[in-house]
Amino acid sequence: MFSQIKTSLKNREIVAELTRKFNLGAENIIARIAIAYSLKSGEKFSPLDVKDSGGKEYSKHVLFGNYYSIYEALICTNYQISSNDRDLPRYFKMHLDHGLELIHHDVSDNPNLVGYDYLFDRIQNGLKEIC
Repeated sequence: MFSQIKTSLKNREIVAELTRKFNLGAENIIARIAIAYSLKSGEKFSPLDVKDSGGKEYSKHVLFGNYYSIYEALICTNYQISSNDRDLPRYFKMHLDHGLELIHHDVSDNPNLVGYDYLFDRIQNGLKEIC
């Protein structure tokens, strides 16, 4: 249905900065985390909320790897839409941008934060909520 997703121009630098801070290697890892983090936040978007697309570009395969069907199911369930919905790529983009901004805000508020500590803390908090 789509082949490319681009972050906003502002988030181009944020992707690189967070990838370095968390020492994640490839930039698609922080992008995957950002989408999940945004979805967990409960924020819902309208397809009209899309920001500019002047930033980091990901192919569908690079962004999701073998996990596309999982991310697709999360978005479709969250918005109660079909996997054929024409706005699906917009929802991915909005949650990617939103998640990057959320994570960036969290780490900007605490510059001494170690990347893995942040990620483990978020995972632990998420697990506590479902247990």
